[in-house]
Amino acid sequence: MSQIGSVYGQALYGLASEENLSDRILQELTVLEEGFREEPRFLRLLSAPNVAAQERCGILDECFGGKVHSYVLNFLKILTEKGIARSFSDCVRAYREQYNLAHNILPVTAVTAAPLTQEQVKRLTEKLSAITGKTAQVHNRVDPACLGGVRLDYDGKRVDGSVANRLETVRNMLKNTVL
Repeated sequence: MSQIGSVYGQALYGLASEENLSDRILQELTVLEEGFREEPRFLRLLSAPNVAAQERCGILDECFGGKVHSYVLNFLKILTEKGIARSFSDCVRAYREQYNLAHNILPVTAVTAAPLTQEQVKRLTEKLSAITGKTAQVHNRVDPACLGGVRLDYDGKRVDGSVANRLETVRNMLKNTVL
């Protein structure tokens, strides 16, 4: 995450939490981030130096005026005016980290070879919540290279119980075995 994203995202979270708007702002930022990911040219337009800042802010008013909270709209305008709209995702990441910290939420990525069922996600969430003392939010990412098992990434840690990892461990052990 960039320094810009960290500073601006944390500042927005501070304002939103003071006004008891942190949930709403997070939802709106998430939707916008998804939209910008699907249409990256929009962020490029907001950062284009050949388009006047006033015109770019007018585009934001036209697209989002009355559809998002004024804090979110003004936040986008600030990023646009400063020419750092491309750092929007970093800002959202920093905002989300502050939100998760304040609400004791632990985002977890569970990497599996096949999609987890709702029941598996529920059990994994309950177990991780009990172990960590935080509210786990499990996101399942499918990676066929996993072969089987599950790899958990959370809080800067990796717990790898995948078949691919176990095979790699055996391969390394055999490789280092002197006969």
